[in-house]
Amino acid sequence: MSNRSLVTTFFLTGLPHAPALDTMHFGLFLVIYILTVLGNLLILLVIRVDSHLHTPMYYFLTNLSFIDMWFSTVTVPKMLMTLATPGGGAISFHSCVAQLYSFHFLGSTECFLYTVMSYDRYLAISYPLRYSSMMRGRVCALLAAGTWLSGSLHSAVQTTLTFRLPYCGSNQVQHYFCDAPPILKLACADTSANEMVIFVNIGVVASGCFLLIVLSYVSIVCSILRIRTSEGRHRAFQTCASHCIVVFCFFVPCVFIYLRPGSRDVMDGVVAVFYTVLTPLLNPVVYTLRNKEVKKALLKLKDKVAYSQSQ
Repeated sequence: MSNRSLVTTFFLTGLPHAPALDTMHFGLFLVIYILTVLGNLLILLVIRVDSHLHTPMYYFLTNLSFIDMWFSTVTVPKMLMTLATPGGGAISFHSCVAQLYSFHFLGSTECFLYTVMSYDRYLAISYPLRYSSMMRGRVCALLAAGTWLSGSLHSAVQTTLTFRLPYCGSNQVQHYFCDAPPILKLACADTSANEMVIFVNIGVVASGCFLLIVLSYVSIVCSILRIRTSEGRHRAFQTCASHCIVVFCFFVPCVFIYLRPGSRDVMDGVVAVFYTVLTPLLNPVVYTLRNKEVKKALLKLKDKVAYSQSQ
């Protein structure tokens, strides 16, 4: 290994596709990215200006929109550069470290946040009379801060385990962003221990969060079935449906990539698109189109803008 220089630059190969499709893919992902940023910014704005949405549920939704906006920003712009320019896939070693840390930081924080949001829905439906006192502003702030702190610690472990190894051979990363599994394949050392620790670490976080979410929703369903009116049951199910949709779209691809034996470069890259590109777009769409309160707030905001322009 002494005769081989350490890697200072990685090269992201991007998603596998025919070169003739570069322009189409660039346009498609650019539109998705713009809609993702604008959609999440719109949710942040609406919740900010409408006092009726200053509740724990929308406080956590604000955190989710903020995460999704940056989660997409961590990966998509570099993907667009790879598609648009020759050599656009080049990324320095330190930038790769920063991208991997940011990706796992935001991803694991979102994972923890989904768990907190399911707990919030459990309290709202199971203890409606005590909900306001149980989810005071300070409690919400502590829960949100806990998700961000846990996410940063989890990401620090992933990043340290990945980049403590020497990289002195190939610099071709078979992915469109720096992630632990494809990076470890390029290490000039045995990675079995690292892969096992990362597998267990992500496995404990993902399975633990998912189990808590399932337990919350089992309790929620039991509480909903005790509601006497069909309208009340329908509203309760409607409130939880949006959360269930985005949780499913987030966890299934993660489990496929990180919690299965072996790795297939092509398939992993394609599946990763779902939770790095599509899920951040799906959140504002689902929470807007399926939520009557948000739609009312959007209409009020539209009327305010139209009124101010007419003056």
